Amino acid sequence: MNLRQNNPTDYDLVKQYIDGNQECIDKLINRHKDRVYTYIYLIVKNHQLTEDIFQDTFIKVIRSLRLGKYQDNGKFLAWVLRIAHNLIIDHFRREKQSKTFSKDDYELDIFNSNKFCEGNCEDDLIRDQIHDDIRELVKELPADQREVVILRHYKGLSFKDIAEETDVSINTALGRMRYALINMRKIMEERNMSLTFH
Repeated sequence: MNLRQNNPTDYDLVKQYIDGNQECIDKLINRHKDRVYTYIYLIVKNHQLTEDIFQDTFIKVIRSLRLGKYQDNGKFLAWVLRIAHNLIIDHFRREKQSKTFSKDDYELDIFNSNKFCEGNCEDDLIRDQIHDDIRELVKELPADQREVVILRHYKGLSFKDIAEETDVSINTALGRMRYALINMRKIMEERNMSLTFH
């Protein structure tokens, strides 16, 4: 077995773990924990809940590996994110009211990207207010629409990647983005808000 000792791939580590090397699961978790944690947090917006879902995700990963349910297709991380995604959806189904989530520590500028500020963004106050307004709008979207907006504008993923990560078709991902924008515009009209990026 010619496993790459210095920099083993995810496949190598999975294989060794299934063959009985317990250390390999720790290496896999350490390798991907930041990405998985961030993915969960961007959607649920609550540190305690993120911790819980993060732990549940890797418990399920370990259980699935032991039961031989993982078919390697070179996308271990995508598989882990899909498990996390399904656990998030399960949580939202149980908790119909998303009002239980704390909004205080959600300080990520989802749209803080140069493509929204080409040219003249000298007026930092206006720009910051716009970003605050957008954050508030995104928070009010249904979970599946919010997720697509975050993956698209915060993580910069293509709709193809979003479709893979959320386990839906590209058309569904595009549809969710379209509805998200419609909903954001509707809320803006109701509140007489004006967002100007120039």
